[in-house]
Amino acid sequence: MRHITVYREKGRFAGWPANYGIWSWGDEIIVGFTVGYTDPKGGFHARDKSRPFLPMQARSLDGGLTWEVQETPARSPGNRGFSADEHMQPELSARRALELGLENAPVDCPGGIDFTHPDFALMCARTGLGAGTVAWFYISYDRCHTWEGPFRLPMFGQPGIEARTDYLVFSSRECMLFLTASKAGGGEGGGVFCARTTDGGRTFDFVSWVVRTDRGFAIMPASVRLSESRIVVAVRRRGGRLAFVKARSWIDLYASDDNGMTWAHLNTPVPDTGKGGNPPALVKLHDGRLCLIYGYRAEPYGIRAKLSADGGVTWGEEIVLRDDGGNHDLGYPRAVQRPDGTLVTVYYFNDHPDGERYIAATLWKP
Repeated sequence: MRHITVYREKGRFAGWPANYGIWSWGDEIIVGFTVGYTDPKGGFHARDKSRPFLPMQARSLDGGLTWEVQETPARSPGNRGFSADEHMQPELSARRALELGLENAPVDCPGGIDFTHPDFALMCARTGLGAGTVAWFYISYDRCHTWEGPFRLPMFGQPGIEARTDYLVFSSRECMLFLTASKAGGGEGGGVFCARTTDGGRTFDFVSWVVRTDRGFAIMPASVRLSESRIVVAVRRRGGRLAFVKARSWIDLYASDDNGMTWAHLNTPVPDTGKGGNPPALVKLHDGRLCLIYGYRAEPYGIRAKLSADGGVTWGEEIVLRDDGGNHDLGYPRAVQRPDGTLVTVYYFNDHPDGERYIAATLWKP
């Protein structure tokens, strides 16, 4: 097992890869995240909300051993950060840029996307969280060197669409997105649903709810296809009777045997993810096993994983990838498997509560 620094700079806050995505072609790996500034008095996240967060991406050509970082080459509303409004004061946000009619507002997708192009990638984006959140997406045909978009996503009759990147390609013109909807009352995380396009991205239709809730939240899906008809989705959950730092947080697994038309709760592979919780990364390994990875926000703070040899029906013991985190402000992993079987797990991390937040990768063989 080997830990690699992807991006680290003193005084900066780099975070939340799960909000952006990871893509790979053999040993070429690209991961998205965002970078702002630290503030030890920033609350649950030690970030400075008075300064902008900007989207970044890191690229490795050697299977995660070394990385080059650049600002994400994608147009954004008002040339501002995206998928990070909740971490900035309103005047810095993408939502405010849209309200002011600034440049690069999302437009309708003309369709014709080839989801099976060998160098294809898709990235979802959003304004903030809760009611009024709008979402859009980008596509790339050159392994994330350039991104086309932003292309708007519909509201699907929901008060807000809290989109992160999670999708399954069905065919050249058909793709399914897994998205989070805001609560009917306006709060974050009213449920996870899937939507499908069959015309190359020109239109998207609501398919079904994976899970809905009016207490706590259900957010941040991570999906895997197991067969022509069976899909499993891991979902970040939190209870709703206590303050979020005291409420129980866990990860649930849901399954569909009809390509996403209906869903059933399968089990709870991770009954505790610590203070505030953490989203899952879910990977189907080359040998058919499932690997579930998540940040653990209780002492000892770190990154953990579990394996399943039967499609998620049962899970093995918890695997500790690292337990040297400075506090709860870490995790949000994404992961891909290299051709040689090594799993490259990328997440944000800290060594000390008052220190910088940085992007790291753990290379290990499950």
